[in-house]
Amino acid sequence: MTVKRYHAEIGTALVTGGLGVAAILGAAQLGVGWSDHGPQAGYFPFWVAIVLIAGSLWNLARAVLAHRQAARTPADPLDDPEDPFLPAANLRRIAVFFGAMTAFVLGTLVMGIYVAATAYIGWSAWKQGGFRLWVGLGLGAAFAVTLYAIFEMIFQIPLLKGPIEPLLGIY
Repeated sequence: MTVKRYHAEIGTALVTGGLGVAAILGAAQLGVGWSDHGPQAGYFPFWVAIVLIAGSLWNLARAVLAHRQAARTPADPLDDPEDPFLPAANLRRIAVFFGAMTAFVLGTLVMGIYVAATAYIGWSAWKQGGFRLWVGLGLGAAFAVTLYAIFEMIFQIPLLKGPIEPLLGIY
């Protein structure tokens, strides 16, 4: 069975819409209104979920309309919803992307987010972006420093750290 682009678009819209519903349910537990001190904890996630659901409905409607139009008229060779969703040539690229993301998540758990982000951005820039390895690692290090400045210094939100950060005096 070949998964067509139409099926993938429908599935994606349903999954993202379901995530939006889950976010609304979670936000409702935190409170989605305003208190005397400002917005409650679930206020912003609630509205982000509304936008997510609206986008999902939009994509669902577009997919259905394109599928119906394709059934009535000759297919556009550049934009046919009946085309296969995942040709074998693209499967490797997607597997590499998910493999790298899995390594990033595991690296974050083991080494902390700064080291994992440096490695992930560096690897992605090197392998997928065509940069030299040292340039990619420099971009990754710049990203990690920016991440540290934004979250730890400005917002004072500590992120997950590993065994290297204490050696650098970062707690």
